[in-house]
Amino acid sequence: MPKKHLRVFIAGDSTVQTYDKKWEPKAGWGQMISQFFSSEIMFENHAISGRSSKSFINEGRLMRILRVMKPNDYLLIQFGHNDAKKNRPELYTSVGDFKKYLKIYVDGARQRGATPILITPIGRRVFNEATGQFNVSFPEYVQGMKEVATELDVPLVDLSALSIAYYNKIGPKGTRSVFLHTEPGVYPAFPKGSQDNTHFQEYGAIQMGNLVSRAIQNLDIPLSNYVIDVDYLSSIPK
Repeated sequence: MPKKHLRVFIAGDSTVQTYDKKWEPKAGWGQMISQFFSSEIMFENHAISGRSSKSFINEGRLMRILRVMKPNDYLLIQFGHNDAKKNRPELYTSVGDFKKYLKIYVDGARQRGATPILITPIGRRVFNEATGQFNVSFPEYVQGMKEVATELDVPLVDLSALSIAYYNKIGPKGTRSVFLHTEPGVYPAFPKGSQDNTHFQEYGAIQMGNLVSRAIQNLDIPLSNYVIDVDYLSSIPK
């Protein structure tokens, strides 16, 4: 019989977090992912803006998760965007230190009988103007996370590769509907409009949540069995 109310905790940054209604249409993929899973799964999204793998730990946010984590729970971990900020010493981690911090998340979850899942940092809207092809964001951190996954045998969702492939599919123009590009006067939170190439509007957060859920479905772990068939990727913005 399926386990009822399996819990999935999420640790991450602003591209993952759940936003209050006042920030509409800004959204993170952790806000949207539950719609791709059956009702037996309960998500607890602890992702928050402006955190790196280091600062999330230093502020006690990982410990808050670990205190309530139980066997058979899951921990999704996506960092990298803020780890790369050399001008912010409270956030910045070298790639070597990034790997050390990720191991703290992995070990903490495993010590409590939970399953960690590493998620490579999602791609930004940065592309080659001549070719229209998108660049990999934070490639050193993507590689560092992959190395930790291999070394510790941790399930990995390569959201970096998945997101870049999706952006390339819909092109630079299409990605404006994915990222937080809005016109002036439409949303109270962005009265002057927005040209944000890092964060997502609700449509884009749904697409990213779908990518993560499909990747989890292919991991061959118990959580894979709870992904439901909701295909939002069939709708491609023009």
